[in-house]
Amino acid sequence: MSSPTGPASGLPVRMPRPRQPGRHRRPEPLAAPEGAPALVLAVPGTPSAATRSLAEEVVSIARSELPGLDARIGYLDGDDDEFPTLQSVLARAAEERTARFEQARAAGMDVREPDGPVAVVVPLLAGPDSSLLRQVRQAVMESRIAADLTDVLGPHPLLAEALHVRLSEAGLARADRARLFTVATAADGIILASVGGDEAVQAAGITGMLLAARLAVPVMAAALDQEGSIASVAEQLRSSGSQNLALAPYLIGPEIDAGLLDAAAKEAGCSTAEALGPYPAIGKLALDKYTSALGITPQQPQGMPVR
Repeated sequence: MSSPTGPASGLPVRMPRPRQPGRHRRPEPLAAPEGAPALVLAVPGTPSAATRSLAEEVVSIARSELPGLDARIGYLDGDDDEFPTLQSVLARAAEERTARFEQARAAGMDVREPDGPVAVVVPLLAGPDSSLLRQVRQAVMESRIAADLTDVLGPHPLLAEALHVRLSEAGLARADRARLFTVATAADGIILASVGGDEAVQAAGITGMLLAARLAVPVMAAALDQEGSIASVAEQLRSSGSQNLALAPYLIGPEIDAGLLDAAAKEAGCSTAEALGPYPAIGKLALDKYTSALGITPQQPQGMPVR
């Protein structure tokens, strides 16, 4: 005979677990607020299949951190066919938001016309580059869409972590200082290569100090877009005792021609690591810029152990 509260088959009834009190309780997962602005990743450089794959991985990481996030990609040098421009992506986001509002009103729902920004534009740049940021601002203005523009992703400790990982992947740094083994090719001096002139070099230097603390070797920033900057820094490092130098690109990838990196490494006479690319921290930092702009407070982005 069945009871009013469940079957009388003798089988156990699955009951919800009680919430665990105290500091060991898992934090409640945060989801994007209903009707929140879109996160639009502004991708610099010449669009390509590799650039699109990188950008898609970055927004995929951001979506996994904030379920329900409307994340899109706009290219500064897009063609509105295969690679949509930043302006067209913003316009589309505005059209879709207006359409959702009109559908809700037609369904008899008591809703107010949305206010606030349609989108939050996050430049896919590790450091400041006045020329590229000017292009992003111009694109936002030309779109005539209400959009907030965030700062670039760095400097940040997670970028120092990403640089460490890229160097270790190239065999140019120990993966973990705590392990008692040596890497024969490990660099004893790092050139942190940025683009964007003096401002970018100064910003990269902040992350460089964090990287130096991780690796226990000197790290100096230089500008790929300033003639002689890389060679000058290489000479300074060698004169201070470093002999086995490595070039660490403080770049995500699309913002620079790969040929410049190869030429700089040859000029400095050193090996080079890969650009940061779609390292998980890049997606987390893009989301952090978005949530900060909106006043949302998810868990702070945490680093990953370098193994």
